[in-house]
Amino acid sequence: MATIRTITLTTRERHALEAGRDHDARPYVRERCSGLLKIADGHAPHWVARQGLLKPRDPDTVYHWLDVYEQDGLAGLEAHRQGGPRRRSL
Repeated sequence: MATIRTITLTTRERHALEAGRDHDARPYVRERCSGLLKIADGHAPHWVARQGLLKPRDPDTVYHWLDVYEQDGLAGLEAHRQGGPRRRSL
């Protein structure tokens, strides 16, 4: 049986994610913060991807957010823009 991946936040980390969710000007940062807070509250990343956000996401996307946050913290979530290699600068 697979274990559900989760994240444990310190009070400071939780407050930073809540501030990002509630006040960041960038929608992608607000969405990522919201998803990570739901994971920290006990929801499975797969559930967050499919039902816990305003629009469904690929579960691999949410797992990637979790990987980035665990490695680089909130700064990593802010720095890694969505779109991958197909994003073009105009």
